[in-house]
Amino acid sequence: MTKIAFGCDHAGYILKAPVLAYLTDAGYEVVDFGTHSEASVDYPDFAHPVAYAVEGGDVDLGILCCGSGNGVAITANKHQGIRAALCWLPELATLAREHNNANILCMPGRYVTGDEAVEMVKAFLAASFEGGRHARRVGKMSC
Repeated sequence: MTKIAFGCDHAGYILKAPVLAYLTDAGYEVVDFGTHSEASVDYPDFAHPVAYAVEGGDVDLGILCCGSGNGVAITANKHQGIRAALCWLPELATLAREHNNANILCMPGRYVTGDEAVEMVKAFLAASFEGGRHARRVGKMSC
């Protein structure tokens, strides 16, 4: 069973219910790092735990949401073992996995609907890394 870490701030909270409902209904095990309301919080407080869980192998993949998706993506990508991809279309989520071996999907809560977020999650989870020429490129990402 694939284990997914989830985290969001107050602006990404709008995507939490539809995404977690989809994941649990589809049989994924979810580790919810919060937040648990629309009260203002700091996105690094949720992005770092998700990134640590993915980086440490406690979960298979991660999903992060904030207002623009940029804050959580930038924060998660500070971790050496993380390739967090900001996506706003299912096609981008697919390519993030296939070409970049992304292990965290980041979505903008202020710019996508719950249904769009679920479609991105489905695309992200259905895709797999193609390797080949992409592996060479991914191998050059770390500093």
